[in-house]
Amino acid sequence: MSVRLKLTLSYAGFLMLVGALLLAAVWVFLLRYVPERALIIPGSTDTHGVFPVRSSLLHVFAPRAAAVLAFLLVFAFVGGWILAGRMLAPLTRITDATRLATNGSLSHRIRLPGRKDEFRELADAFDAMLTRLEAHVAEQGRFAANASHELRTPLAISKTLLDVARTDPNHDTGELVDRLHAVNTRAIDLTEALLLLSRAEQRSFAREHVDLSLMAEEATETLLPLAEKHGVTVETSGDITPTTGSGALLLQLTTNLLHNAIVHNVPDRGTVWVSTGVRPKTVVLTVENTGEKLTPQLASTLTDPFQRGSERLHTAEAHAGAGLGLAIVKTITHAHEGTLTVTPRAAGGIRVTVELPATTAHGER
Repeated sequence: MSVRLKLTLSYAGFLMLVGALLLAAVWVFLLRYVPERALIIPGSTDTHGVFPVRSSLLHVFAPRAAAVLAFLLVFAFVGGWILAGRMLAPLTRITDATRLATNGSLSHRIRLPGRKDEFRELADAFDAMLTRLEAHVAEQGRFAANASHELRTPLAISKTLLDVARTDPNHDTGELVDRLHAVNTRAIDLTEALLLLSRAEQRSFAREHVDLSLMAEEATETLLPLAEKHGVTVETSGDITPTTGSGALLLQLTTNLLHNAIVHNVPDRGTVWVSTGVRPKTVVLTVENTGEKLTPQLASTLTDPFQRGSERLHTAEAHAGAGLGLAIVKTITHAHEGTLTVTPRAAGGIRVTVELPATTAHGER
């Protein structure tokens, strides 16, 4: 049976029960105040001298009570069917929207009118889910297109180099091998970055106790040669910052932030500040650097995949990257129930703040 029919039967059954109880109460009331027999009215021809009042009353009351119950039954079915239809109308709209979403139409919204009730809350939650899902699908589509373009670039360069070498036997083989090695390394780095991004998005990692300050120290030691090569000074400070998550992913997050701050800095005289801190319920990792001045609008797009800023163009330099550094940071942060904030510094450069849930010494959040 449909839900509407079930509700109709429920309404009808309840109304019939109430009607039967009401008629039973009337009958009990009549039995209480009406005598079983009465004296014969003077002039009557009844020879027994009494009149059976209750018996006569039952003959009169019973058919009328049955008629009332029959009317209540018809009224309950018709009224219950109409009321059930009106009550389930919002659910029908939600079902239709669900079917459209199943068929791939994510732009449809229910926008249920009326006062806020359970159905209105369900419809609003469904609309919010569709909005997020539509944005996610669009973002995934852009990401797939960008990834395809990024992967096609090194492959096209490799093909061009090989075509040149094949048509020119006198071409310097050593130079060709070096350039192919650089292009191949870039393609491998991009593929590994995409795999890491996918792993972080799926949250397929074991959680453990992690100290962000130790992650910052390890990343600084690892990238210190790169900082010296670019003439960048790295300054670290802060407190012990306990949290839970994947040590490998959080180390990758810290490394990406520090690498990004070093390579996109002022040449030969830049500075990177790495600090950690503890707040009442969160721990904070902040990485900021000197560099070119950025607008707030541009800074807000740096965490999008394949964004390299205003002058971060495709080059053969090792630090050109795949444009996934901050995108990976953003994904890892969200996978750890944290927040990421990117703001431009007034003097130039950016400030990136990662805030994650804090844990106590016993591992409690």
